[in-house]
Amino acid sequence: MVGNIHSYESFGAADGPGVRFIVFLHGCNFRCVYCHNPDTWATAEAAIHATPEEVLAKALRYRSYWGEEGGITVSGGEPMLQAEFVAELFELAHAEGVNTCLDTAAGPFRRDSEPVKRLLAATDTVLLDLKAMDPELHRKVTGADNANVFDCARYLAENNIATWIRHVNVPGLTDSPAEIKALEDFVATLPNVVKTEYLPYHTYGVEKWRKLGIPYSL
Repeated sequence: MVGNIHSYESFGAADGPGVRFIVFLHGCNFRCVYCHNPDTWATAEAAIHATPEEVLAKALRYRSYWGEEGGITVSGGEPMLQAEFVAELFELAHAEGVNTCLDTAAGPFRRDSEPVKRLLAATDTVLLDLKAMDPELHRKVTGADNANVFDCARYLAENNIATWIRHVNVPGLTDSPAEIKALEDFVATLPNVVKTEYLPYHTYGVEKWRKLGIPYSL
């Protein structure tokens, strides 16, 4: 089994508990208007191809930095699009006593997907991006509906998988009192949520949009 990998980060301090080795994957089914990694959208020919065993071996070189809470985070792109690959990586990591974390917007989530269920069963912490609560606003922000995102959040709660909720506050777009109230009301129904992070909007990815020839709408 081979994954399509965009890049690695050996010392991440904001992508799950403790210090993390982060694997960024290619491919995403959302097209967020503020995306800072548009270069991960497609499954590029220039992707790094590696097996779960190769990725784990690379990560374990940095294990001494992780401390008690750290470990491996897989991000994207959207890692659920390569659920079988990430599940295999996480299962191998667990066999080595390594903590696993999944950074996802849950666009591909389906309850009847065996690879996705296998992946979540091998995940210690989920960083779940809730882009927008209102369905129309979510379509405006991401180009897709959010019904399955909410269903993923409920599934995580039903299976008691530790979850961090993340929401990007885009001025005039996703930061309205109604949006924040809806998000907080929804999170209040999820007993597995460890914390909610409100992330400030930034323009760090604009240069990538320019290089890719994609108009930046914000």
